[in-house]
Amino acid sequence: MRSAVCPEHGPPEAVVVADLPAPEVGAGQVRVAVRAASVNFPDVLICANEYQIKVPAPFVPGSEFAGVVEAVGEGVDTVAVGDRVFGTVMVGAFAEQVVVGASSITPTPDAIDDRHACAFGVAHRTAYHSLRAVADTQPGEEVIVLGAGGGVGLAAVQLAVALGATVTAVASSDEKLAVAQSMGATRLVNHKAGDLRSALKQALPKGADVVIDPVGGALSEPALRALRYGGRFVVIGFAAGEIPRVPLNLVLLKGSRIMGFEFGSFMRYETEAMVRGEAELLALLAAGKATPHIGASFPLDQTASALRYVADGHAIGKVVLDIT
Repeated sequence: MRSAVCPEHGPPEAVVVADLPAPEVGAGQVRVAVRAASVNFPDVLICANEYQIKVPAPFVPGSEFAGVVEAVGEGVDTVAVGDRVFGTVMVGAFAEQVVVGASSITPTPDAIDDRHACAFGVAHRTAYHSLRAVADTQPGEEVIVLGAGGGVGLAAVQLAVALGATVTAVASSDEKLAVAQSMGATRLVNHKAGDLRSALKQALPKGADVVIDPVGGALSEPALRALRYGGRFVVIGFAAGEIPRVPLNLVLLKGSRIMGFEFGSFMRYETEAMVRGEAELLALLAAGKATPHIGASFPLDQTASALRYVADGHAIGKVVLDIT
């Protein structure tokens, strides 16, 4: 099978495409013929050996995929050969075939194609659970979304609107903000155009109820300051490459809460909330209210270019590899 391979840790350009043996299916597992895979910033970090979880080289990168079940292992009765599914793995998705545990895949709704299905998993789940289970976002609340041009950010804009919130989108370009606006954002802030703290104060003179932060770096403190009393700040990641240092006296004075969301930990420790949220989210997907925005696509042979595109911050929404 044709696969993208990271032979040794390094920049995106280290990734090559090679032929590998098709993976064997074990008990409780499923082999999927991959039609499309999504490229995420953590894929870049894993290849560079800079992610929280270290993966020894060589390996096939990629965590999100969609395709068709072509083989099932002993004990699997939840899916059958020929079923369309999407799912997640730690690594291995950037290949024509992937083997995963049967619990790691979800049936693809008929109304969703494979490209959008593969782009749905991590970003929309992260955004939805952050908004719903962690921040307890309510209709009519004001939500600030940092990094609103990225995959998680755009998903957060879209889903916050679906939950009845009013969204202030913060992104690094007017082009990204235009897409956020098309997803339902009411207020748009280009943090490259001026002082973010002042811009948020002008946009939200009474403050925000919720901040969703997948960026970190220099954006976090101004967003924290923009919370009203009792507001909730959800840390999702650090796409800026810098873990922020924030003055905790702001939390004291504002009576605010800083909370974190990491998908693996949420699955492990908040199983009931995850199952409940998954049902709600899949209903939104089937209803067309949670369709990912695909900003760019590449063939499998150009996996290195796709990773570089994401690493350099060019992605608006999701980036997809067309596998077969």
